[in-house]
Amino acid sequence: MVHYLLTKDTLYFYFLKSNTPLYFYLPIILAKMESDALTWGDKLMLRGLSFYGFHGAKPEERRLGQKFVVDIDAWMDLTPAGKTDHLSDTVSYTAIYDIAKEVLEGSPHNLLESVAQKIAITTLTNHKEIFAVRVKVGKPHVAVRGPVDYLGVEIHRRRSDLSG
Repeated sequence: MVHYLLTKDTLYFYFLKSNTPLYFYLPIILAKMESDALTWGDKLMLRGLSFYGFHGAKPEERRLGQKFVVDIDAWMDLTPAGKTDHLSDTVSYTAIYDIAKEVLEGSPHNLLESVAQKIAITTLTNHKEIFAVRVKVGKPHVAVRGPVDYLGVEIHRRRSDLSG
């Protein structure tokens, strides 16, 4: 049985082997479409941001501080800015950078998960044009036995996550 789903930009065809109605598969299909948008959609990219902060669960991390590295992807439609060449039709990289800087150089957090969450939610809250973000936060100087570039976290947040 062939089902199709028409979105604003794309017609999706699904070939299902049973007679199960499409609405049964709809949550799976919509999740796949959202995942595809994050993989293939337009995005702003900020790479290799470096800050010094006092985050960590250990007392010495909070007392001495350490370097943190951050990467941010912010998904939004870049078509208007591409057509007009006007900064007013996009989100400035510096606005997102400033959010990361404020969080990393601001009040201490115990966990990198909390640092990344704060960056992601603040970015989505402050910039309505952005529909999803990916935030990586890493510690390059960690007490492990062996060489590492950094250890850290990566989170993905969507505008729909703001309601929860």
